[in-house]
Amino acid sequence: MTFKAQILTLFPELFPGPLGVSLAGKALEEGKWSVEAINIRDYAEDRHRTVDDTPAGGGPGMILRADVLGKAIDAARAGVKKDRPLIYLSPRGKLFNQEMAARFAQGEGITLICGRFEGVDERVLKAREVEEVSIGDYVLSSGEPAAFVVLDSIIRLLPGVIGDEESLREESFSSGLLEYPQYTRPQVWEGLEIPKVLTSGHHAKIKAWQLEMSENLTRQRRPDLWKRYVAGIKNKKVKS
Repeated sequence: MTFKAQILTLFPELFPGPLGVSLAGKALEEGKWSVEAINIRDYAEDRHRTVDDTPAGGGPGMILRADVLGKAIDAARAGVKKDRPLIYLSPRGKLFNQEMAARFAQGEGITLICGRFEGVDERVLKAREVEEVSIGDYVLSSGEPAAFVVLDSIIRLLPGVIGDEESLREESFSSGLLEYPQYTRPQVWEGLEIPKVLTSGHHAKIKAWQLEMSENLTRQRRPDLWKRYVAGIKNKKVKS
């Protein structure tokens, strides 16, 4: 099964962009995923191909019109299963995370809406049951950079894209913790040595060290993740 990504955008020429190189690019060539960039402007009906208008009630900037975007969404979704995620990339959306990426990767595809200007007419979001997703607490000029982030995190989870599936299980966030520090040769660099436990050959001690480092880093840098991780451990103990 080929995972299909649909991108509703005013700049279809941007895709696949960075997703056309490296592992994602190789997977694209091999047919493990595909991308369809749909130009929202193609669904404007006036001779100027107008896609936006001034905000109702006043205010700065322009708003993407519901009638134009609605037609673009309908065209993209024609023949697509109703449960395929339909996502508007928006700073007010639910924060994107690894769990969400894994959920999307298990399906047949995803439809992403890249906004522009000051936003999108609220009516089309409600009428088409669009889920809003944010990649972080900051504002971008458009949704295309966010689409690259979301797709990259999904594509790398698709079967066969990354050869070493063990590396996926040990990445940051996969276990609820930040990843432990990594080292490689040379053994000594500028007077700094690789921790001796990592060259001991004692796998149980290495695993214990990696877990300890992950827990320490998560506790120090992401107290929100640490709190969730601890709560998860407590719940497991209660159930057992």
